Amino acid sequence: MTSRWTADDVPDQQGRTFVITGANTGIGFEAALVLARHGADVVLACRNPQRAAAAEARIAAEATVGKISTVQLDLASPASVRQAAEQLNAQHARIDVLVNNAGGIRPRYEVTEDGFEMTFATNHLGPFAFTGLVLDRLLETPGSRIVTVSSIGHRRGVIDFDDLQGERGYRFQNAYFQAKLANLLFTYELQRRLADAGAGTIAVAAHPGNARTEFGRDMSLLVRAVMSPHVRLLTSWLLQSPQMGALPTLRAATDPSVRGGEYYGPPGRAQFTGYPARVESNDRSHDVEAQRRLWQESERLTAITYPLSPR
Repeated sequence: MTSRWTADDVPDQQGRTFVITGANTGIGFEAALVLARHGADVVLACRNPQRAAAAEARIAAEATVGKISTVQLDLASPASVRQAAEQLNAQHARIDVLVNNAGGIRPRYEVTEDGFEMTFATNHLGPFAFTGLVLDRLLETPGSRIVTVSSIGHRRGVIDFDDLQGERGYRFQNAYFQAKLANLLFTYELQRRLADAGAGTIAVAAHPGNARTEFGRDMSLLVRAVMSPHVRLLTSWLLQSPQMGALPTLRAATDPSVRGGEYYGPPGRAQFTGYPARVESNDRSHDVEAQRRLWQESERLTAITYPLSPR
């Protein structure tokens, strides 16, 4: 293996099934494309069926090995989460890797149909519920993995257990950073529970650095201008391509040397750009009490419990 881990380092994936949320665009799409090229059967779990179908067609045209399919999944809707999980469980005897990639940020305060703050629901509560509902398929599959995509923004995140839904004053940056910290707390607690249960499944986290995707489409004009590919020569130190941004996810999902509870992203102090390496998350993400408390709150809010019992 080269010192720079690239898409060429993805092992053969024939016979393996990957479910990637939010895979119609950005790093999710690029990860799906690479996996299909390496023989994987890939399920694009997306909110918008039309955009998912377009992504499916693009991947099928470029990758002639793996099978591509779609399932409608709106992580902000508990009903959609349950329906998508039921469809996957019915149609797939195995799931080798679940990639919790979908996320988002709302510049204004919005709530879901169940009254949850939209950013927290989309980035954490929805993935928590969806993972729990398809976990049996993962547990039944030897060598399976759950990869959750966080962000370098987790470093600025604080879990406000007294106001998880941002009802006392919404700031979109704080909401997003809290949700991305929650992704790591979830991963580490999930890995501990999987290990305690003696499961063969592992939980891993990744982050793309700063990738030039559609993520900022709902943000300010300045943010959209900075993320524009037209200024990539000026922002190459800050932003990388979606293909590069997908590499940490791909490594976390496929590298045989990966172990449960690890975290992958661009190296260095800033971790903005670069080839994926094992990196460290901040101290708050390793707060065991916060991990357990968030898990309990997530179970209470979603009414989802995981089929994991200590040995």
